[in-house]
Amino acid sequence: MATVTFDKATRVYPGSEKPAVDQLEIAIEDGEFLVLVGPSGCGKSTSLRMLAGLEDVNGGAIRIGDRDVTHLPPKDRDIAMVFQNYALYPHMSVADNMGFALKIAGVNKAEIRKKVEEAAKILDLTEYLDRKPKALSGGQRQRVAMGRAIVREPQVFLMDEPLSNLDAKLRVSTRTQIASLQRRLGITTVYVTHDQVEAMTMGDRVAVLKDGLLQQVDSPRNMYDRPANLFVAGFIGSPAMNLVEVPITDGGVKFGNSVVPVTREALAAAGERGDKTVTVGVRPEHFDVVEHGGTAAGTLSKDAPAGLAVSVNVVEELGADGYVYGSAQVGGEHKDLVVRVGGRSVPDKGSELHVVPRAGELHVFSTSTGERLSD
Repeated sequence: MATVTFDKATRVYPGSEKPAVDQLEIAIEDGEFLVLVGPSGCGKSTSLRMLAGLEDVNGGAIRIGDRDVTHLPPKDRDIAMVFQNYALYPHMSVADNMGFALKIAGVNKAEIRKKVEEAAKILDLTEYLDRKPKALSGGQRQRVAMGRAIVREPQVFLMDEPLSNLDAKLRVSTRTQIASLQRRLGITTVYVTHDQVEAMTMGDRVAVLKDGLLQQVDSPRNMYDRPANLFVAGFIGSPAMNLVEVPITDGGVKFGNSVVPVTREALAAAGERGDKTVTVGVRPEHFDVVEHGGTAAGTLSKDAPAGLAVSVNVVEELGADGYVYGSAQVGGEHKDLVVRVGGRSVPDKGSELHVVPRAGELHVFSTSTGERLSD
């Protein structure tokens, strides 16, 4: 197996001045599952294609293990790619599709059959080996594409949105299969997706890109708990983190009728920039719902209910819990918020909630630069 290194790798498409991928720097460990995630046009597929040798590298270098592969053709890189559209040959059987790369490489028939049968056993495809792709479901075709990659025993797997053609339920089960298969095989894998839930559930580490620039690379847990900037905070998490611009006050920030404490370091960092406001991030599960008329700690007025008044627009009941989609007036502006509530205490549509963020779960960002200020 092998490590993969993007060393300030840059790709500028002909006719464009702005790089599609701008000085990408990531070191991927041997056997690691790294997910590249970001919105459409962020450069994630271009990064993968640069690693595959399908796109030129205009600056920097790419290494697989100790080899500089920056200018090597794809066939010499010892990689196997799984595409979004499966790319199976319709006139060939499943077994022939899976063993085709070995046949081209001149491997003898007995060895090809052995490797194909081993891969088919791992992927639960044994009974389909003699079928043509058109006789298979989408999920089975995807497994055939995986099998074709496995039999080659490459140093690196590259996967470009391999689940996007599957329906929602099948996508969940197939992503579990891919993740467990990769753990078993221990092959270094770079996986591209626009689906942040896929990224968070599959990757050992996740790299978030935006406009060709790497925003953060970290474990899914660290990325959820400590997003590096406003973009990552808003992108990672489902439903997304609530981001609200609030004024700084003594000891914390003013959130509706409450003062929520934040760290001295965050306030000092904001003060150095001369900021009068900060943007606080609150996950939907980190709001406490305060009863009308309640005066929680830090309430500014004894008469007004604590926290921020949220008008309930839509309620999603999921059984164990529910999500309230509402709107609130913050600093004279209309702001949409999402609050998670218990499944047994779901409010009525059109009612009003008062919510206060839990002090220890607040994320503080600079409104001007978007950088994280809190620890």
